[in-house]
Amino acid sequence: MSFISLLQTAPASQSMSGQMTSLVATIVMMIAIFYFFIIRPQNKKQKELEKMISALKKGDKVVTIGGIHGVVSSVKQDTIIVKVDDNAKLEFNRTAIATVVTDEAKAEKAEKPAKTEKTAKAAKNTEEKNK
Repeated sequence: MSFISLLQTAPASQSMSGQMTSLVATIVMMIAIFYFFIIRPQNKKQKELEKMISALKKGDKVVTIGGIHGVVSSVKQDTIIVKVDDNAKLEFNRTAIATVVTDEAKAEKAEKPAKTEKTAKAAKNTEEKNK
């Protein structure tokens, strides 16, 4: 009787191994997708942030994670003193710095509104001509 039961389960075990293989392949694909779309970009961003924080120097314009804008007054090992006003200086941990503001970034932001103002003026001029 046990021999008959073994014969009956043999084809089922072959189909189970095929299902198991497809399940393992699906799980491996999900892990690969998570790695390439979530984990890897996050690691790159973290490395860039660490590089930016380690390269801070006196005179850099920074924005903290709390939104405070200022200029780096002095740099210590674990902290940075940021000058936010003429007589106001605040001490922050290095990890509290969100971004370093560059002149290029300011120039790009300034150009975008200027372009929209030019197009608005041009549209206004064409409307006046059409009247």
